[in-house]
Amino acid sequence: MNTIDRHILREWLAVFALVLAATVGLLLIQAMYSDFRDLQNMGAGVADMAWYFIITIPGFLSFVLPVIVLISLLYALGQLHRGNEITAMRAAGLGVFRITRSIWLAGVALCGVMWVLNAGVAPRSVEASRALLEQMGFRREAAQAQDASAVGVTRTVTFDNQREGRLWFINRYSRFARRAYGVSVSELTLGRREKIRFYAEEAYYEPGRGGAGRGCWVFLRGRETWFDLESGHETRVVNFDERVMSYYDEDPALMLVFDVKPGDLSFFELRRIIRHFRIDDNPKLTIYLIRYYEVLASTLGPLIAIAIAIPFAMSGVRVNPAVGVSKSLGLFLLYFVLMKLATALGVRGTLDPLAAACAPGVAMLLIGAWFSARMR
Repeated sequence: MNTIDRHILREWLAVFALVLAATVGLLLIQAMYSDFRDLQNMGAGVADMAWYFIITIPGFLSFVLPVIVLISLLYALGQLHRGNEITAMRAAGLGVFRITRSIWLAGVALCGVMWVLNAGVAPRSVEASRALLEQMGFRREAAQAQDASAVGVTRTVTFDNQREGRLWFINRYSRFARRAYGVSVSELTLGRREKIRFYAEEAYYEPGRGGAGRGCWVFLRGRETWFDLESGHETRVVNFDERVMSYYDEDPALMLVFDVKPGDLSFFELRRIIRHFRIDDNPKLTIYLIRYYEVLASTLGPLIAIAIAIPFAMSGVRVNPAVGVSKSLGLFLLYFVLMKLATALGVRGTLDPLAAACAPGVAMLLIGAWFSARMR
């Protein structure tokens, strides 16, 4: 890196740090404004509130980082443009890419940061913040309720495990007590005929108790019914007080996943859903596939912001810098509109999920490259 590279990079990184700090501060204030009363009503203490707001930061940082890159670049390059420094460099025979190559290298490094955030830090932040919020809500409900089974209840849970040939129906599941009530499981043949049905008044999932370190279900106070495959009539009924179903390894978190919006799920949870339900060809899987690929495609967010910002922030001296700023912000808004449109087309099946997730980013990179090529 020569003097020009260091100068451009130093000017931008100084603004980037300020915008990053200001944005994180504003987002924390917004989170406190929206969640403080709810946390207070849940009986959260100062330590719980402080920890909740700390662990939420990585969760939204991965979404706002491209916006921070865009705003900081527009301001830093705009300052250089108004000071005629860009004009002097262009007059010395330096091209646009030669002037901004240090910014592009920094953008590649920020893509690596985005990958680390999306693939590791942000998912754990999302899961931890949601779990903490649920636990505080459950504690509040438990203090007011006489029956723990009525706390954190999800009613009418159905789960079709086509891979293992088991069809579940749960009348209600308490996430606080981690207990299922009114459980019915049908074991099916390859032709989807019912051969065995287990019913239990109560059941719970016990991690690590099954074979090969997997979890398993324990059924309480129930019966086992065998059916004739040809007639469908009952052939045998056996009652039991407790039955350990060592080969029933369905995780309750996976069974309840369709109650959570795709945008509220972490990268790890999305990956688990896709791995499990892809083999079943579940029609609900499409929206989760799109969201999964969007998280991966967002890794290129900093480069998209750079491609949009540079052509307009470094426009000619006869052009008001505010015009370039307005155009680049408009293009960034167009990027989000394209994302929503592509998602809608992907859900309808018009676009493949991978194409729906990647198309907006590719389109904006091509637009940025076209504007860069037109610069004189």
